[in-house]
Parts: sequence; C-alpha cells; structure tokens
Amino acid sequence: MNQTPPDPDRPWLAAYAAGVPADIDPPDVALTQILDRTVQRYGDRPALDFLGASTTYRELWDAVRRAAAALHRLGVRPGTRVALVLPNCPQHVVAFYAVLRLGGIVVEHNPLYTVDELRTQFADHEADLAICWSAAAAAVLEAGAATGQPTVQPTVLPTVLSVDLAAALPLRRRLALRLPVPAARAARAALGPAEPPPGASSWERTLAHEPPLPDDHPHPDITDVAVLQYTGGTTGTPKGAVLTHANLAANAAQSRAWAAELVDGRETILAVLPLFHAYGLTLCLTTAVRMAARVVLMPRFDVDQTLDAIRRTAPTFLPGVPPIYARLAESAPQRGVDLTSVRIALSGAMPLPADLVTRWEELTGGLLIEGYGMTETSPITIGNPISAARQPGSIGVPYPSTRIRVVDPDDPTRDVPAGAPGELLVQGPQVFAGYWNRPDETAATLLPGGWIRTGDIVEAAPDGFLRMVDRAKDLIITGGFNVYPGEVEAVLRLHPDVADAAVVGLPGPDGSETVAAAVVADPGSAPDPQLLRAYCREHLAGYKTPRRIVVVPDLPRSVIGKALHRQVRADLLADPPTAPPTAP
Repeated sequence: MNQTPPDPDRPWLAAYAAGVPADIDPPDVALTQILDRTVQRYGDRPALDFLGASTTYRELWDAVRRAAAALHRLGVRPGTRVALVLPNCPQHVVAFYAVLRLGGIVVEHNPLYTVDELRTQFADHEADLAICWSAAAAAVLEAGAATGQPTVQPTVLPTVLSVDLAAALPLRRRLALRLPVPAARAARAALGPAEPPPGASSWERTLAHEPPLPDDHPHPDITDVAVLQYTGGTTGTPKGAVLTHANLAANAAQSRAWAAELVDGRETILAVLPLFHAYGLTLCLTTAVRMAARVVLMPRFDVDQTLDAIRRTAPTFLPGVPPIYARLAESAPQRGVDLTSVRIALSGAMPLPADLVTRWEELTGGLLIEGYGMTETSPITIGNPISAARQPGSIGVPYPSTRIRVVDPDDPTRDVPAGAPGELLVQGPQVFAGYWNRPDETAATLLPGGWIRTGDIVEAAPDGFLRMVDRAKDLIITGGFNVYPGEVEAVLRLHPDVADAAVVGLPGPDGSETVAAAVVADPGSAPDPQLLRAYCREHLAGYKTPRRIVVVPDLPRSVIGKALHRQVRADLLADPPTAPPTAP
C-alpha cells in the first residue's frame, strides 16, 4: 500500500497502490501539446497498430499536421464544431488531434447510429463539418440536411469527408481485398464502400499532397473546449457534455498516476473500447498518448479478431467491460491464446462479477479491477487500487485530486451518516464545464463548489471504499453502452399500434442488462412484438432496440399517472419468456 500520510478527510489514501500520489500536478498544456511532447521523447516508438499496419508517433504527428492544414483550408477555426462518426481506426486518431490542433471542438458520434439519432445530435451542435466512416456517410448526409420537420431544428453540413477504412490497412491486406473471391468481397463490404456517396468528399484525397500545418500555428489554450460528448446525463435527455482540454488532460494524468507500475514508452494498450465513448477516449487515446503507449485499434469487438491481435501484439493493458472479459476468458483457452501479457485489466460501465475476476486473474496472472465514472467526469473518478488492496464487488476509492460526498438525494446539501446509502457527489479537475447550450440542466447537475450530482446511490465504508447500491436515474447499461429508456419509449409511442410504453433493463447472464419493453396497445390495435422490434431498429441503434417486448393491458402507475418502471421490471422478471428473442 501507499505510504501517503493519513488525511482524515480522505481515508482512502491509505489504500492507494505504491507510487500513486494523493494529488496530481495540474496539467499545464492542451492535449495537442501533450502529443507533441510525446513525439519529442518517443517519436520512433509505435503509436498505432491497425490490423497489422504500424504507425510511429512521429508518423502520427506528421499525419495530424497535414490533416490540420487541410481542415484549416476547409474553414476549421477555434471553436468550430467538427463531427467525428468513426470506428476505431488511425483516421479517427488523426482527425481527433487535427481538429484540436486548430482549436476546433470534436463532437464524437457512434457510427452505427441511425439517421434519426444522428439528426437529433447534429441539430443540437450544428457542426460545420463531419468526418465519417464511408458506411455511415449516407446517414450523416441525411442527418445533416435540412429536414423541414417542425420538431427538428434544420441544419446543413457544408462539408462531409468520407473515410475509407481500407486505406489504413497494411499493403498486403489491401491487395487481398481485390481478389475475385467471396471472402475478399465480404471483407471489403465489412470495411465500407471505397468511394464516398454523392455529396461527400474523400478524406484520403482531401489530405493527399497537403503540406503540414506550420509549427508556429497557435495551439489551443488548456481552458478551451475540446470535446462534446453526448450523454443522457441524469435525466435521460441526450445532450452534449462540454469537456475542456483541462478536463481530459487531468483525467489522463489521473489515470496514468493510478497505474503507477506501467512504464512510459513500453506499454501496449488493446483498444477494443470505442474511441467515440468517453471511457475508450480517455484510456485508449489521451492516457495512451500521454504515456507513449502503442494502441492496438480494433474497429469492433470480435472475439476471433481480438484474440488474433492479442497473440500478435501481446498487450499489457486492457480496458473493457465485463462481457468482453467473459468472452475472452472463455475463448482464449479453446484457441490456445496466451493472455499472460495482460498485467492490468480495468473494467467499468457495469457491475463486475466476482467469479469473472477469479477466472480472468487465473488465466492472466494479472489484475482485473473495477472502476466508476460518467461522461460528465471525463469519465473516471473512482477505481480499485491496482494492488492486493482491491476489493472485488466495490467500485473502489476516489482517484487522485478527487473528492466525494454521499448526500440525501432529496437534499444534496445534507450529507448522510457514514455507511448509509446516498447520492454520490464528485469534485475534481475532471468534472465537466456543463451541458452544451443547456444552462438549466447544467445548473441542476453542477452544484456550488464544482460538485457534480451523479444520480447514483452508493454506500461508503469507513476506509473510503464505495459500493454501488442503485441508480437514481432510469439508466440501462447493455454491453457497456448507456440506453436511456425515455429515448426508446418515444420511438415506441410513435408507432400507430402503441398507446404507451415503459422500457426497463433486465439482468443478463454476463452482468450486462437486456433492454425490454412493456407496451399498451392503441384501442382497436394488436401490436406484434416482432414488428415493433423491427420498427425500433429502423430508428435506433441495435443495442437500444428492445430484445423483448410484451403487450400489457396497462402499465402500473403512480397516483399522478407516471409509469412505475420498477414495477414493470418486477412484472417482466416474474413472467420470463418461454423462448429467447431473436437478435436485433
């Protein structure tokens, strides 16, 4: 354990692993300057690995400077919002830092979102430019076009740049895609179209022959906004969390300090978490760059592809979610893949089963620890010590430079007695600046003194370890992604056969949750659950689509008519399905 002097206000410091400080030094430069510093020290070290294609830090920085010059020519200036709609790939990393280099604001999006989901967010942030996966380009163009719908604010994207993932592959794999065989055609299709759709331009051709941005071009200030990350927050209404360079740089510094045993310039991080998610962005990108790690980019989580990458690259650090660890722990022995290179695995986003921890650590000889965070905190605030002091079943203790309070949810000015359940409040340099253009919701979430209401109910032990009790917000976590019931319910209510709906999360076998819905039929209608699921899939990403839909006479309601989601959940659990649903 750490030898940090005792602090009566921070009893958890005694549990810190050796070398972890009580507080971090506040970051003094923007994210782009952190990358620049890494290049100066470790320019020849591998920065990225994409399905076998390697990029050094110096090559990455050169690509960022050329991309920044091209984006500057297209009008990106300080404060310009640029939407990124990309899976994990080198182009995502280059675009991210190129936008920031110009003082622009990156707006991250899930590339599997539907037009409706994208349109809502695009209308909110009004980006001037989008850089997107070629397979998502048509949806981005449609989402960014003026809709004419009175309920959706029109917006027009003047520039859409379409990214061909195949361009980042090793030469031999690019050549293999041209073979006139079914496997090559399937692989090419999975990577998305080579050419952009009408209305979009090619990212690759836009950057071709572009000279680098001059070195004397000013970097952004550390207080500038860096990223808008969309989240439901504590209310479930999608909104952009405003994260500054200071927020993200601080959380990268905190995460680096937490893993004190890792060595700068020597680690390999397996990036199966999407970079468009706050969890993946911080651990697999900004923290990785700070410590000059090699980032093995996986465009999606596929067990076989991930095991191949582990065998080839021997990662030392693996951030993930419980279903990923469960799948790898099951499949690695069957395929004869050695996992012992993974010294540290960090799990978040959902509860981590104790038996999975045991199984993973027996296979790897390393540690699998649980942590906690939220988009509004960049995102990590709490983690189990990376030592024998960890407590499986607990979410851990506060990060360096992070304070917590446990308060009455109905009166956040009143702390609850020690050991009693209450809402978690967090204060620290990673706490966001507010919600984009939503002052009322910002005021309701950020309290005086920089404290943020998390909406999560915890219990704090005398030693400072925290245990999750419940979520005050109706949030469903499935496969590591957040699903806000209100968004799914709104789609279901648009169907002509549905009068009302309540969406809940049901426990799944891997520690994740399954999205389920109870719907009330419109008078004279007979909703078909399978048709309703297909309808949802047209308007929602697959992970948000209910796996189970049950038609009920009415929903259980409060005295004021509000649907009682906990009772709906209990009713669905008491009446399990007779057959498993088909996948969305």
